[in-house]
Amino acid sequence: MENSIIPQSYEAWRHCIIVECGLELTPGFIEERISALQNNSDYYTQQFVRLYGQQQLKKVLGWFMQAQQAL
Repeated sequence: MENSIIPQSYEAWRHCIIVECGLELTPGFIEERISALQNNSDYYTQQFVRLYGQQQLKKVLGWFMQAQQAL
């Protein structure tokens, strides 16, 4: 059982994005997020790293890339 509200697996992340947040993992959305997460100058990426750390950023970026491959 996962106790963290921060997703620790692709499946948990995907559930969070689709079910909890009500977002669709469309090709455009995925591409936008990958681009932003790879941009160290992006304000929201900087805030993400400040709040969750570089390791979580790498996980989330990998999950977006995995979702892109699944399309």
